[in-house]
Amino acid sequence: MESGEFFLLLQKIFLFSNVKHVTQIIVFILTSISLIQAQPQRIDNFIVKENLTQNSKLAIIALDSIEQPQESINGTFVFNLNGFQQDLQFHDGVGVVQHPVESSTFVFFKHKNQEKTVSKLYYIHKKDLELRPFKINGLLLLLIPLAVLLIAYIFRRFLTTFVILALVYAYFHFSKGLDFSDIMESILDALKNLI
Repeated sequence: MESGEFFLLLQKIFLFSNVKHVTQIIVFILTSISLIQAQPQRIDNFIVKENLTQNSKLAIIALDSIEQPQESINGTFVFNLNGFQQDLQFHDGVGVVQHPVESSTFVFFKHKNQEKTVSKLYYIHKKDLELRPFKINGLLLLLIPLAVLLIAYIFRRFLTTFVILALVYAYFHFSKGLDFSDIMESILDALKNLI
């Protein structure tokens, strides 16, 4: 075999091996792209804000595990708002509740995905055209009545006053759209998060 033929044979082998590697790389890239697109979208965490257009509507923003917005979330997701099921359309990680908020109220947001249920209790304060959502920790719904009862136990002669305060507290919660089952579910969710 002459040196020229040998060099030509080496070129063909090198070219063939490069084509083989390029083919493997293309197959790997195509497989990766299809796997990335095949991952189901789900909402594991969210926050509630006022809609940017300030039209008395709330916006639910999908968050990741480090509380950063997930702009890749698109599609329809089912949420329960105070027990009423709503299909929210998400675009770039933001879904807008269709019904406007008429007055200050409590809203219990609940979303169930493939793995777990995420629920949060908010107090929505409406002042003029502005909405301000305040997240309420479920433990507060347990600790505040316990603190009131503890104080009432310590000051027995003021028991009537504290019973009236507890009734006002209960009325305030119930009259603003918060159901007793939502209170209990929020408390249980907060206790689960502690464990």
